[in-house]
Amino acid sequence: MARTTGSHSDITGPRVRAAALRLFAQGGYAAVSMRAIAAEVGVQAGALYNYTPDKQSLLFDLMQGHMTDLLAEVPETAGKPALDALHDFVEFHIRFHADRPDAVFIAYMELRNLTPENFSQIEALRRRYEDHLEAILQAGAADRVFAVSDTKIVTLAIIAMLTGVNTWFRSGGRLSLNEVVAQYWDMVRKAVGAG
Repeated sequence: MARTTGSHSDITGPRVRAAALRLFAQGGYAAVSMRAIAAEVGVQAGALYNYTPDKQSLLFDLMQGHMTDLLAEVPETAGKPALDALHDFVEFHIRFHADRPDAVFIAYMELRNLTPENFSQIEALRRRYEDHLEAILQAGAADRVFAVSDTKIVTLAIIAMLTGVNTWFRSGGRLSLNEVVAQYWDMVRKAVGAG
């Protein structure tokens, strides 16, 4: 099929991913068809296959891109005191995700729609991110800065709590993002016994 007039791969490819991200976040992966994505982009449905082999690949690419960006930007904490490293992680997580609500929603809510092979790849990336936080908690526990008996459970609890900000925070709301970061830092600090 011929490319639609005015369509360019370096423009249309990102538009396909942006439309899929928005539609998957709004209606759920299962409810969104390739035809709906094509209509959102303004191309014929068949043209989408110039940019992705299928809908599953598109979902995987969105999740993998999110996790790759997250891992690339997580602050380096080697050599920092555990309390400072934990603060940096908390602030980074909230600020990074506040700018990407659709990507966060998909990364957590659409895991069930990945094929087993794609799921294992995304799960491995998620574990790398969790391991970063767990290493901070382990260092703090070893230095007796944190009172944490099971670093894995506390890691998962902190990440779930921080990611939950995206479900309610709105720019221009009652609290600024700086105030949210400060309050969540206070809660996390107390949760690890560094109050």
